[in-house]
Amino acid sequence: MSFTGFSTEDFAVFTINGLDERMEKLKQHVRPKLEDLGSHFAPTLSSLTGDEMFAHVAKHARRTKNPPADTWVAFAANPRGYKMLPHFQIGLWETHLFIWFALIYEAPDKEAYGEKLSGNIDVISKSIPGDFVWSTDHTKPDAIRHKDLSKDELFSMFERLQTVKKAEILCGLHIPRDETIALEPSELINKIDTVFRKLLPLYKMA
Repeated sequence: MSFTGFSTEDFAVFTINGLDERMEKLKQHVRPKLEDLGSHFAPTLSSLTGDEMFAHVAKHARRTKNPPADTWVAFAANPRGYKMLPHFQIGLWETHLFIWFALIYEAPDKEAYGEKLSGNIDVISKSIPGDFVWSTDHTKPDAIRHKDLSKDELFSMFERLQTVKKAEILCGLHIPRDETIALEPSELINKIDTVFRKLLPLYKMA
C-alpha cells in the first residue's frame, strides 16, 4: 500500500485562501492519500459488514465560491453515492483527523434507525469507548466525547433523529492534528481499523 501518512502540509491546505488555490493543493496533496485509504479500507469494510462497500472521495464539485473546510473519503454499499445510506468516513479538518460512522440528513430511514438506537441505548452506552465522540452535524468540526454524555443526552440525540427532518448522527474518533502527523502510516491504518471495528455494531443496527 502506498499510503504515506498525513503531514503538516496536508492540514495546512485548509488555511489557503481562495477556492481554486485550495482545491489545487487538496487535489495535489490530500486527495491521493484519501484514495489510498479508500482502496485499502473498502475491502476491509466489505468483509466486516457483509455488504460490498465502495469508496467515495469528496470532489467538492458543486462549490463555486467558498473553499472546503474539510475533506474525506466515505464508504457505503452503493457505487453511485453514500449520502442516502449509513456510511463510514475518514477525513480531515484543519485541526484533526476524523473517523466516523455517519447517518446524515439525506438518509430516508432515519426515523427507524433512531428508534433502533433508542432501543439499544444501554448496549451503546456501555460499548462505545469513552474517548469516542458524537456529532449531530457533519458540517461542523466540533463533537462531544462519549464519556461526557449522560444517557439522557444520548437518548435525546437518538430521539431527534426520529423527529427532526435535518437531524444527523455521527459517532467515531477525532485524532488531533499533531498526533495524526506523528503517527507512522502503519500505526494510523491500524488505529482506523480498530475504530471501524468498534463502530460496526452501529452500522449493523442501521
